[in-house]
Amino acid sequence: MKLKNKFLVIYFIIFSNISHASENFFHEAKKLFEDKKIENSKFLFQRNLVFNPKHAESYLYLAKIYEIEKNEKEKEKNLNSTLLIQPDNEEAMYMMIDIELNRSNFSEVEKLKYDFEKICSSLCEKIVSIEERLNNFENSNES
Repeated sequence: MKLKNKFLVIYFIIFSNISHASENFFHEAKKLFEDKKIENSKFLFQRNLVFNPKHAESYLYLAKIYEIEKNEKEKEKNLNSTLLIQPDNEEAMYMMIDIELNRSNFSEVEKLKYDFEKICSSLCEKIVSIEERLNNFENSNES
C-alpha cells in the first residue's frame, strides 16, 4: 500500500474515533444529568463541546445546569449559543423568554414570543403561560 493511502486510512480511523467519542460524551452526559449527577454531566457536556463546538444540545443542557446552579450569566450565555446554532430550538427560546420576563423586558418578551409562536411544535401550550405572565405584570403595574 502506498504511503498516501496508509495516511488516508489512518486519518479516517482517527477522525471516526473522535466523532464517535464526542457522541458518547453527549449521551453519557445526558444520562448523568437525568440521574441528577450535575457536576459530572457538566464536565462531559463541556468536553463534548471541545470535540463538537456546534452541538446545540450540549449548550442547552449546560444552560439547564447553570439554571440549577443559579448562575444566570452562564445560563444566558449558553442559551444564546444554543439559539445561534439552532434558532428554532423551542426549549432554549422559552428559557430566554423566562429570563426576559424576570427582567421585565417586555419588548424583548414580545419579540421572542412572536418568534416562539412561529416555531413551536411541542411547547405551544407555553404561549398561554407567557401571555398570563405578561398580563400579570401589566395588572400589577396598573395598581
